[in-house]
Amino acid sequence: MKKRILIPTDFSKNAWNALNYATTLYKDEECTFFLLNAYQLYHFTTDSIITPEPGEKSFEEAKATSEKGLEDLLDGLQSTADNSRHTFEMISVYNNVLNAVKEIIKSKEINLVVMGTKGEGNPMNALYGSNAVTIIENVKKCPILVIPEISKSPEVAKAEIVFATNFKYYYKRRELATLVDIASKLNAPIRILNINGDRKITDEQEGNKELLTEYFEGIDHSFHTLTNISVAPGIHAFMESRSSTILALYNRKHGFFSALFTSSLVKELSESPQFPILVLQEHH
Repeated sequence: MKKRILIPTDFSKNAWNALNYATTLYKDEECTFFLLNAYQLYHFTTDSIITPEPGEKSFEEAKATSEKGLEDLLDGLQSTADNSRHTFEMISVYNNVLNAVKEIIKSKEINLVVMGTKGEGNPMNALYGSNAVTIIENVKKCPILVIPEISKSPEVAKAEIVFATNFKYYYKRRELATLVDIASKLNAPIRILNINGDRKITDEQEGNKELLTEYFEGIDHSFHTLTNISVAPGIHAFMESRSSTILALYNRKHGFFSALFTSSLVKELSESPQFPILVLQEHH
C-alpha cells in the first residue's frame, strides 16, 4: 500500500527543503505526496464574521496565486527529482493551516505530515512557521516530521536518532512504527535517552524499557541516562555531544511531551531548531 504523506507549503525555501527531505527519505518507496497550500486574505481569517466569497476579486486572486504556486512547485520538483515511485496531488484551500491539515489527514488517510518551521511571512498565506508548534500540539492522529531550515538531506548526513523518554508510558508498537521505519531507511541507530534520571526507575518503567528493546529488535539501539539537568538543555547537550541528527518525541496529551513543550524547546522549534524533530502520536 502506498504511503500517503502530507506536505504543507507556503512556497518558502524552508517548505521546499521539507519537501525535498521527504522525497529523498522515501525515494525507494511508493508514495503519494499531498502538497497543501492553505491561504487566507489579509484582514480576514476563517473565524471572521465577514469572509470573502468565491467570485469576489480578492478571493479569486488569492486562489489563483495559491494554485499557480502549487503548479510551479510541482514543475520544479519534477525537474530536479523525478521519481516514478512518487505521485503528487495538489490541494489549494481557503483555510487556516491547522484546520486544513486536520481535515486532510482524515479525508486522505495521511500516514505522515512533513513540514518546515519558517515561512515567508506573506500575509496572504498562513504563517507556517508560527503554526509549527500549534500543529504539533493539536494534531493528534498522525506523526509529524518537522524539518528546520538548515537541515541537511537525509542522504548527506550520517543519521543517528535520539528518542527522548522517561519510560513512564506503555508504548503500542504502532505508535513507534514511523520511528522504526525512518531508522531502517536511514540505517540509523536509535539512542533512547532517559532525561529523568535522578531517581531509580520503577518496575513499571523497567517493563516499558524492555518493551522498547522488543520493538527495536533488528535496529542498533542503546539506552542512555542524564542526571541533574532539565529536559530541554539535556536533550540538546546530548545530541550536540554525539552529533545526532534527528530527535524523536512522543506526544501524550498529559505527560512528558506537554511538560517538555512548555520549556525553551518551543522557542527553539519555532525559531531556529538545529535538527529534524519527529513527533509520534498516542493511539487510543
